[in-house]
Amino acid sequence: MTDGPAPIGAPSAGAAPRDPSAAPAVGLADAIDALLPQTQCTKCGFDGCRPYAEAIAGGQAQIDRCPPGGAAGIARLASLLGRPELPLNPECGAESPRRVAWIDPALCIGCTKCIQACPVDAILGARRRMHTVAASLCTGCDLCVAPCPVDCIAMLPLPEAVAGWSDGDALAARSRHRARGLRLAREHQHRQQRLAARGSAAQPQADPAQDAQARKRAVIEAAMRRARERLERSPR
Repeated sequence: MTDGPAPIGAPSAGAAPRDPSAAPAVGLADAIDALLPQTQCTKCGFDGCRPYAEAIAGGQAQIDRCPPGGAAGIARLASLLGRPELPLNPECGAESPRRVAWIDPALCIGCTKCIQACPVDAILGARRRMHTVAASLCTGCDLCVAPCPVDCIAMLPLPEAVAGWSDGDALAARSRHRARGLRLAREHQHRQQRLAARGSAAQPQADPAQDAQARKRAVIEAAMRRARERLERSPR
């Protein structure tokens, strides 16, 4: 990085180290998240880039857990936070060139499991129809590979000329990931509303004729009760 003002969130000279037990600062988590590649691959052990950023900001995670970001990403995080650079944690995987998912059209059965797994909605298709990957949208997370029941998905390397992953690519991927989250939340809400409506419709509805008969019986029983009370009070 070029010389300039101290990075956002970097400790000033003589400042006490950040308390790991303190709640993560939203601004710091935002700054960290802006440096992550937004592949949403979960290889860091967290459910996406944003949770990982919040864990780093709160002192619950190191900066060495992002294989897609690799050594360059670790260096950027170290500069931001004023920490020493670390080697990539091998438990999280190895740094490798960017790859994209490819679906074999001869084997795809249209089960939609890959569509459900893709964190950025980069797979197109419908149930019982062949699926295809929009290579320009794919982050290379490979989360779609394991759920495929027929092993028709392969991760293919990109030509060197288009294999780079820029901050602009990361920004677009973050936007698609957030849009997907909102879509899933809406679909869940609509599903709950439909279930609630279906449950209400299944409740037995009152019969107006039966209600009228019940009211008549109540009136007659009340009248007979009053008559008995009068007879009991009358002198014999």
